[in-house]
Amino acid sequence: MAYTKVNYEDVDPVAESMHFLRDALDCETVGVTVLECEPGWSGKAHDHAEENHEEVYLLVDGEATVTIEGQDVAMESGDAVRVAPEATREIHNGDAESKFVLVGAP
Repeated sequence: MAYTKVNYEDVDPVAESMHFLRDALDCETVGVTVLECEPGWSGKAHDHAEENHEEVYLLVDGEATVTIEGQDVAMESGDAVRVAPEATREIHNGDAESKFVLVGAP
């Protein structure tokens, strides 16, 4: 098949906020996640060195900070940041709801 289509709201969220679309879209190498953050939400610090996955975080709506290797990167709607596989990253949401699209691939 030439394409696969899914609405992220039809994919059960993990931890009430992350909609992992890789399997639903039958992707072979690209991971796509929609992350809906409540005010004050923070993710866990992690990296993807073992999988060699770089990621791009696109903030679709809201304001947030992504801490990358100890450096705070302030983000507002429309901002995107690329994170190297070995870099530790953690999302900290602001005072309002926000929505990210996270994309990762080797």
